[in-house]
Amino acid sequence: MEIEDKKKQIKLYGLVLSGGKSTRMGKDKGVIQYHNLPQREHIYNLLSQVCDKTFLSIRKEQTSEISKDIASIIDKDEFKGPFNGLISAHKAYPKVAWLVLACDLPLIDLNAINQLIAARDKEKNATAFTTRKSGLPEPLAAIWEPHGLTNSIDYLGQATSSCPRKFLINSAVKLVFPEDDTVLMNANSEEDYREVLSKLESS
Repeated sequence: MEIEDKKKQIKLYGLVLSGGKSTRMGKDKGVIQYHNLPQREHIYNLLSQVCDKTFLSIRKEQTSEISKDIASIIDKDEFKGPFNGLISAHKAYPKVAWLVLACDLPLIDLNAINQLIAARDKEKNATAFTTRKSGLPEPLAAIWEPHGLTNSIDYLGQATSSCPRKFLINSAVKLVFPEDDTVLMNANSEEDYREVLSKLESS
């Protein structure tokens, strides 16, 4: 009973992963404006509406670019790839769950975020969106429970891959199908950018 009460009390923090190098796009994906605001700030604002606290996950050299009104967590550079930001956030606040969104999800909206929160299973390592096409967990559109991130650190200590999706595939995870798969579209290239603009104009 005490364990159940503790799980009910776990706070939900938001994390916008925006510390990537954006190699394929050729420019920082976090500063591209789809909604009259840098994308990382747009997602930050969305998460701030539903989370107890929200943070940008950034590299140290990005610090000067971020407004003082926006809370951030600097990558500790202990792991490669997205796990860098995930584990850095977990170590800063180890007792909270993290609703994680990548900054390259320009079509994600509040409706989808609320759907993910409503479907959350605190017993699992994570509750993750998936598309009907892939059926695979989207680790950067997911709620990571504190014990899930602790388990991922153990995993990284012995795994040959630092891919968070591979961890979730072999993990206790709840999969959630969004009402519309397009909310999970990644904009990683100039072609993707133009496609997103087209979708936004026609919506």
